[in-house]
Parts: sequence; structure tokens; C-alpha cells
Amino acid sequence: MEIHFPLEFIVEGAPVSLQTKRAASKRDWQDRVRAASRIALPPDYFASDDRIAVTLYYFPDSAMDGDIDNIVKPILDALTQQVYLDDGQVERVVVQKFEPDGVFRFAAPSSMLEKALTQTKPLLYVKLSDDPFEELA
Repeated sequence: MEIHFPLEFIVEGAPVSLQTKRAASKRDWQDRVRAASRIALPPDYFASDDRIAVTLYYFPDSAMDGDIDNIVKPILDALTQQVYLDDGQVERVVVQKFEPDGVFRFAAPSSMLEKALTQTKPLLYVKLSDDPFEELA
């Protein structure tokens, strides 16, 4: 069965940085990303060979330590062979943090993003699309 995009899910907890020296922490985080994605995936699916766009919104429970760009690679690697065949298929990545003291508003959030906005933090909202140019049209 093919995956129907967009695919959205929430990963509870704080992402692990690419620069972490604790391999076990990185493996645990990637296992959590894969487990969260399985909930959104159809049964008996096969990983997509389409071009992919990834949106990552991180909602920390306090000011974030470290740089937001360092959370990307472990997440993309976790989804390889899970959602897509190879992370080389990823043509676009949008990553943004929304710290508790920041002021932000989403014009028309999806039901999954709405859930992320109201759920206990920290958490990561993930959206995968098979249209890397969707926001350029």
C-alpha cells in the first residue's frame, strides 16, 4: 500500500542533536521517531520512492539549548527505510522552534498541528509531503 501524503505525526520529548556523544540517546530518539511515524502510516505500506519535503516544528518546554539545525539529520535518518527509501529523496526541509515565550500564530493549522499546540511540551511536530514545491505555487 502506498503512503498517502501529507503524513503528520507528533514525537513526544526533546530531539537529540546530531552532535550528541551519547549513541544510546540518539538511538532511543530515532526509535521514538520511527514509533511515532508508524501510528500515521497505513498497514502493509511500502516506503515511498517519491521526492519528499519535511517540516519539523519543535515546541520546547523552555528556551532551547543548542542550535535548531542540529536536530534535523537524526530525524531524517530515522525515517529512512521507514517513510522513504533514502534520505537523498528529501528535497526540502523546513525546521523551526517555537519557544514558550515566543509569540506565534498559525493561520489554518491541521488537526495534528492543533493537537501539537495543545499537548504537553516538549514535542516535535513532523509533516512529510511528496510535493517539495507545494508552498511555491
